[in-house]
Amino acid sequence: MMKVGVDVGGTFTDLVFLADGRLWTHKVLSTPVDPAGAVLQGIAQEALAEESYQIVHGSTVATNGLLEGKGARVALITTAGFEDLLEIGRQDRPRLYDFMVDRPPVLVPRALRFGIRERVDCRGRVLEPLEDDGVTSILSDLASVGVESIAICLLHCYANPSHEARVLKRALPLGIPVSASHRILPEYREYERCVATVVNAYVSPLMERYLGRLEEAVGKGRLRIMQSNGGSISAAVARQEAVRTILSGPAGGVVGATAVARDAGCDKVITFDMGGTSTDVALVDGDLRVTTEAEVGGLPLRIPLLDIHTVGSGGGSLVWIDEGGALRVGPQSAGADPGPVCYGRGEQITVTDAHLTLGRLDPDRFLGGKMRLDLERVGAVMAAFARQVGMDPLRLAEGVVTVANATMEKAIRVISVERGHDPREFCLVSFGGAGGLHACALAQSLSMPRVLIPPHAGLLSAYGMLVADVVKDYAKTLLRSTVSTSFEELQAVVSLLKEQGFREMKDEGLDEESITTEAALDMRYLGQSYELRVPCEQDFLSRFHDLHRKSYGYANPARETEIVTVRLRVKGGVEKPPLATVEEGSADPGTACVGERRVFLDDEWVTAPVFAREALRAGNRCAGPALVVEMSATTFLAPGWEGTVDRRGNLVLTRGGPR
Repeated sequence: MMKVGVDVGGTFTDLVFLADGRLWTHKVLSTPVDPAGAVLQGIAQEALAEESYQIVHGSTVATNGLLEGKGARVALITTAGFEDLLEIGRQDRPRLYDFMVDRPPVLVPRALRFGIRERVDCRGRVLEPLEDDGVTSILSDLASVGVESIAICLLHCYANPSHEARVLKRALPLGIPVSASHRILPEYREYERCVATVVNAYVSPLMERYLGRLEEAVGKGRLRIMQSNGGSISAAVARQEAVRTILSGPAGGVVGATAVARDAGCDKVITFDMGGTSTDVALVDGDLRVTTEAEVGGLPLRIPLLDIHTVGSGGGSLVWIDEGGALRVGPQSAGADPGPVCYGRGEQITVTDAHLTLGRLDPDRFLGGKMRLDLERVGAVMAAFARQVGMDPLRLAEGVVTVANATMEKAIRVISVERGHDPREFCLVSFGGAGGLHACALAQSLSMPRVLIPPHAGLLSAYGMLVADVVKDYAKTLLRSTVSTSFEELQAVVSLLKEQGFREMKDEGLDEESITTEAALDMRYLGQSYELRVPCEQDFLSRFHDLHRKSYGYANPARETEIVTVRLRVKGGVEKPPLATVEEGSADPGTACVGERRVFLDDEWVTAPVFAREALRAGNRCAGPALVVEMSATTFLAPGWEGTVDRRGNLVLTRGGPR
C-alpha cells in the first residue's frame, strides 16, 4: 500500500510518497485561499492512480483559523455565575507596566455565553442537580441565533462529568459540532479547560469542511491527521478534536528529525526547521519533550503537544525599517502569493532575496530546476531599497541574513540555555527549505560542533508524518497528598486510563500487540502553583525531588508533596519506512560538482563549487565555501566548515580548517 506524507506550509506544500520500499518526493506552491487545492494537486499524479493508499497529513487549517480570527460562531454553556470566565482569565498581565497591553482574544461574545443551574464540587459530589428546563431553554435559543458550534464547560466536570454528559446528549440533535470539556481536557484549572474547549469548538467546523473536501476527493478511510503531540489520529477523531492539530506541521518535523538523528547515532539534538514563513526549534534529549503549558495566539492551551518554540523568521520573511531606522526581518511573510521578489511577483525584499543577492542560491537549480529565480529583478528591487535606507545593496543583504540569524539564535537559546542545557552538547539537525542556508552560522554562534542535514531536507516534516506512531494522551486529576496515596492506588488509576486507551486504539484499527504505554505524574510541593512531570514508577517521590533540584536548584525532601494529575501516553506502533543507503564513494566529491557560483564573503566575491546532493556518495567530503543543492533545499557551507556524507546520505557538517 502506498503511503503519502503531506505537510502544508505557508509557502510550499510538501509531499513524500512511499511504496514498495521506494521513497520519492514532490513539492508545490501552497494555495492559502484553498489549502486543500495544493494537497490534491500534489497527490493527483501519484497517489490517486493507486488502488490502495493512505495519507498522513499535517494541517494548518486550525492554526490559521485561530490566529486569523476566522473560526466559527461559538456559544458557550457553563455553570451559572461563570459566564465571564473567558474574559476574567487568570488576571495576570504579561507586561506589568504596559497600560496599552492587548488582552487575549475572547472567542465567544458575551451574548453567546449561557449559564445553567447546576453545581459539582472538586471531589465530584453533586451540590445542585442539573436544571433540565434551563438546558432546554438555552438550546432552543441557540437554534435561532446562527450559532455554528457549541462549547460546554461545567465547573469541576473533570471530577464528575455526568452533568456535562447530559447537556452534550441534549445538544447533539441540533446537528452542529458540540465540544464538551470532559472529552477535550478532563483536568482541573477551570480557565485553561474552558479555553481548550472553546478553541476546539471555534476551529472544528473549519476542520470539518476541510477534511470533508479532502475525503470527497481521495475517499473515506484513507486520511490520517498529524497531532501536536507527535502522533497521528484518524480524520474522524480530528473532526471532533481539531484543537489537537494546532501545531501538527511542526510536530511532524520534530518526529522526522529525531528518527533520522537516532539512526545516525545522535540522541541529544536540537531540531531547526526553517521554512518560508517561520522557524520552529525543539530540544530532544533522548525522548521527545511533551508539554501542556503552551500558548497559541495569546491563549493558554494545556493540551499535550511537543515542546516547540516558533519565531516569525523564514525564507519569505519581509524586510522593513522600523520607526527608529533599525533593520527588521519578519514576522510578516510574503508567503506563496506574492512570494519573494525572486519568484517574479513579490515587491518587498525577503530573506530568500538576500541569499540570492549574496550568491548563496543557484537561480537555475531552485526546486530541481522547475522554478527559475529572477536575479535581475531582485537586484533592481534590492538596489532601490538600499538607496532608500542609505546602504550598499550587498551590505544590506548581509544585514538581513544577520538579523534573521539573531532571531533564530535567540529561539535556540530559549529552549536550551534558558532551560539549563548546554547547546555545545547537542547536534543541530537542520531542515526545512531554508534551514541549510543558516545552519553553519547558527552552529558557529552557539559553539555547536556538529550539524546534520538529512536528505530531502526541505520535506522532512512530511517524512516525519510517515514515521509518526498513533498517539493518544489521557489524564486524571487527583489533587492528593503523597502521604495518603500509595503506589498501588496510582497503578489502579493508570489501569483505568489504559482500558480507555486500548479501547480507542482498537477503534483506530491497531492490534493490541503494537500498543505500548507510558505513565507519568504531575507533582509539586504542597502550596506550589505549577507541577513537574516524573515517570509513574515505584521511586516517583525521589525522582520528583531530583527533578526539582535540577530544574530550580534546590529540593526539600522533608516538605509535603502532592500528586496533581496522573497521565498516560498510549502509542500504537506503525510500520516505519526504511531509510535508504547511498553508494560508497571516495573523499573526493568531484563527480557531484555541477558548476560554480560567485559568493560574497568577507567584503569580496569568491568562487564556490556547487554540488548536486543526489550525486554525492557516502564518504564524499565538501569543504566550505560551497553550495549543496537538491530539489527541496540548498545548504551553504561556510568557510571553515566541512561536510561529510554518511551511509544514509546525511550531510554531516563539522568545523575544521581555517576559520
